[in-house]
Amino acid sequence: MLRIVSANLNGIRSAAGKGFFPWLAAQRADVACVQELKAQMPDLSDQMRGPDGMTGWFHCAEKKGYSGVGLYARRKPLRVVEGIGHAGFDAEGRYVRADFEHLSVVSVYVPSGSSSPERQEAKFRFMDEFLPHLASLAAEGREMVLCGDWNIAHTEKDLRNWKSNQKNSGFLPEERAWLGRVFDELGWVDVHRRLCPEATGEAYTWWSNRGQAWAKNVGWRIDYQIATPGIAARAKRASVYKDSRFSDHAPLIIDYDWHL
Repeated sequence: MLRIVSANLNGIRSAAGKGFFPWLAAQRADVACVQELKAQMPDLSDQMRGPDGMTGWFHCAEKKGYSGVGLYARRKPLRVVEGIGHAGFDAEGRYVRADFEHLSVVSVYVPSGSSSPERQEAKFRFMDEFLPHLASLAAEGREMVLCGDWNIAHTEKDLRNWKSNQKNSGFLPEERAWLGRVFDELGWVDVHRRLCPEATGEAYTWWSNRGQAWAKNVGWRIDYQIATPGIAARAKRASVYKDSRFSDHAPLIIDYDWHL
């Protein structure tokens, strides 16, 4: 069985202080993808670089305290790729890919557009760049799992207050249609949704720090494991871990009938 964990840490040092790495060790994950490191390589402790027998690979943002992604694995990859080949977005540290013999795993962090109209336009530009990249990945013929914070709730099932969020970043019609193209045109599979087609509140992975969103489970499902059809069909269990809080996101755990 292959266990893959994905978690937006909202600061790797902050999450470490809240017990993320002992929790990760207890999960016995084979691969763990993390996003929003908010750190550069010199900031990472030995535990952050290689927790519990795993080795980490990172794509940090050039800007300090911003973005950044990482990928941990028990087995050493044959190849690691940082970035999608777009200088502007690669400077933000949004993509790291590890190729194993029969599987590739990617940690990806799609920009948020909620802070300003300028960042929403940047998000749309990233989506324009990323869609053909996703098409080229699908065309490789390899099995792949793309884990991360996609910053888009795809359907009305994927957030509590969908009616009042239709004009807000993360649930805009253009964003939802884009993610629909990823699934319907390019053939990628939303693994959690495939396993749990009717799931709503139990599948949320992010809660605003405003009000009592966490306490009332006023959440969004914006963290996904998106896979090629072959390995998606081998997924057996999915869960969102909510017993402890490491950030404003919760880790998504999926087990696959697969071995690296």
